[in-house]
Amino acid sequence: MLRIRLIYDDVLAINQEVLIQVKDILRSRFAAVSEEEIQSISEKLRNPFKQRFRSILFVAEKLGGQVVGFALLLHEPEIGFTYLDWIAIITGRTGGGIGGALYERVRQESLAFKVKGLFFECLPDEEKHCPDQGLLKENRARLRFYEQYGARPLINTGYEMPVNPGDTCMPHLVYDGLGLQEPLKRSFARKVVKAILERKYTGLCPPEYVKKVVSSFADDPVKLRGFRYVKPEVVNAGVESRAYEQMALVVNDRHDIHHVHERGYVESPVRIRSILKRLEKSGLFVQMKPHKFPDQHIQQVHAPDFVNYLKRACREMPEGKSLFPYVFPIRNKTRPPKEPSVLSGYYCIDTFTPINRNAYPAARRGVDCALTAAREVLNGRRIAYALVRPPGHHAESRSFGGFCYLNNNAIGAQYLSGYGKVAILDIDYHHGNGQQDIFYRRSDVLTVSIHGHPRFAYPYFSGFDDELGEGEGEGFNLNIPLREEIEGESYRKALKRAITRIEQFKPTFLVVALGLDPAKDDPTGTWSLRALDFKRNGELIGAMGLPTVIIQEGGYRTRTLGLNAMNFFNGLAKAVRVRGNMKQKTKPAIHGLTFRQDICPEDAERVRKLVEITGFFTPDEVEVAVELVTERQVKGDSSGYHFIMAEHYGRLIGYTCYGPIPCTQSSYDIYWIAVHPDYQGRGVGRQLLKETERKIKNGGGVRAYVDTSQRIQYASTRAFYERCGYQLESILPDFYAQGDGKVIYCKQLVRK
Repeated sequence: MLRIRLIYDDVLAINQEVLIQVKDILRSRFAAVSEEEIQSISEKLRNPFKQRFRSILFVAEKLGGQVVGFALLLHEPEIGFTYLDWIAIITGRTGGGIGGALYERVRQESLAFKVKGLFFECLPDEEKHCPDQGLLKENRARLRFYEQYGARPLINTGYEMPVNPGDTCMPHLVYDGLGLQEPLKRSFARKVVKAILERKYTGLCPPEYVKKVVSSFADDPVKLRGFRYVKPEVVNAGVESRAYEQMALVVNDRHDIHHVHERGYVESPVRIRSILKRLEKSGLFVQMKPHKFPDQHIQQVHAPDFVNYLKRACREMPEGKSLFPYVFPIRNKTRPPKEPSVLSGYYCIDTFTPINRNAYPAARRGVDCALTAAREVLNGRRIAYALVRPPGHHAESRSFGGFCYLNNNAIGAQYLSGYGKVAILDIDYHHGNGQQDIFYRRSDVLTVSIHGHPRFAYPYFSGFDDELGEGEGEGFNLNIPLREEIEGESYRKALKRAITRIEQFKPTFLVVALGLDPAKDDPTGTWSLRALDFKRNGELIGAMGLPTVIIQEGGYRTRTLGLNAMNFFNGLAKAVRVRGNMKQKTKPAIHGLTFRQDICPEDAERVRKLVEITGFFTPDEVEVAVELVTERQVKGDSSGYHFIMAEHYGRLIGYTCYGPIPCTQSSYDIYWIAVHPDYQGRGVGRQLLKETERKIKNGGGVRAYVDTSQRIQYASTRAFYERCGYQLESILPDFYAQGDGKVIYCKQLVRK
């Protein structure tokens, strides 16, 4: 069995292996191709602006993972065309329809981009232009193949014109109109040819050659060569409706054993049926069975005593009975209660999430679903959806609640974190306190939650915007609490803020905790999002272009659950298909950047970590940096040291230390400036310096001095000061050590 898969990048290990096979095919089939060009395929996928084309790689794989063919398509969105750069089948493999399947997929992709045409080159099929008989036979076979789809070479142009005297076997430019039945306009063709020659053949085609070829397109519309190999009446120029890469759907096949027959208990089996009924008809999904994973994945995020309690307590409950927590003892880990009815409150955060016989087995199967979905993404699928209940995002490391027993999205994120950075985006109406608790002290997993403000929404005790993470995790938790009444447009503003933070984090994977309870009339929420809002939310999330695992959380209005879920996935699929406008993006502004002058007790240790991680400073210099912070904290202004701290969502990412130079009237020294490596090159240092200069001027300062080392390691630092307007004043040779001079710069802040 054969499948055609789109390869987005070379980040995943499975894609790296595929690219090795693709390059081997290219070497074996095209001996004249340089090794540099072969190796550039990986970079083209990572950097779509290398040739100002977006590169799209399709591979034809056997079930065992062997690549038997590939096609590399280039997309130019501004002019509106696609260019088939390569299409090749493994050596020794003929027939079987692999080439046809790949080309049809290329045509489908091109039509999905709404381009005006697909172009590619094909070597000539006439003996006078290609005397090599073996090559001539191959060329004729290729052009015969493409004629089946109506694709033919352009004629009456200078495209086949030799670049250098003596060049032979120059290629035709072939045009496939994709069944649109539109004439090829001259103005459009000229733009296409100019882009191909200037971008694909950079350095090979001189400007005068490009200009001459482009101006040779005189016919309007441009003419195509007549059919040579296929009768026009049998041509199939239409494009089949595209079979888009389906999203993996993993359904908890044991969710319905967990059914709490209590009045008002809205977390019921009908939720899954309502969603599944809609999704099964869409054709967007391929359903697969959950795979059994070992308990170690649960124990990596949940405390063993908590997991053991859940297992035992559920197993010991009588069939059909539920135990609701009602006593909540102080959590002394060394002396938990012995009485089962009290022990539930030791591990639970509310009074309405019961222990019953089937709670743990159903939740445990949900974990398998989440991990199966995560594994599908690791195996190269772009989107996988775990449709599970009970939900999980309120389950903390040592507690359950909010209908949640095991935190599916945290377990999935932990699994993926072994292969790259992970961002969790929680779009449930309620705060994702579980993953916040689990990852609060980690920097490799970013947790973001959009939710009702805890002053009125469950869980009430967490989800405030000043909860930013601790220790290594400082700045890697973002809460966006919203007011009680929210409609779609306001929600999208918050979602865009969340997406901006995720894009700044640059994760390898995205986990979406999908709550559908922001919907209008949901019994557990107060917002009013409608079906179209969920579609737009899906589009925004899909436009990030990340390998994404979606895990079902809340959503309790069963009348609209399926409709809202279907709209979300339609939006997501649409964004993934289009994958955004390929204009090169400038580096995004760093949102959430704030400056402060006051020194906090924690700043000494935070400064120590910051200057250590830069790698620029010696241990003695690190101690001096900490000493200055401490002296400022103790003595205040009389210390002579002033600070400006730059924070990104509460995380210290840079700072300056400055002060008046004793025995001068208006000169200041900038003693320290340091920026975290994650933020270097993004304008933070320049903003810090600008803010420092403003404070110096406000304090009556006229000149600002900075000094640095003459060592080669500090060349970028010296260049930075010079770019910021500082002039070299003097060099004190051998100041720091033999061969290590002190370089002094000055900037006039007030012109006299």
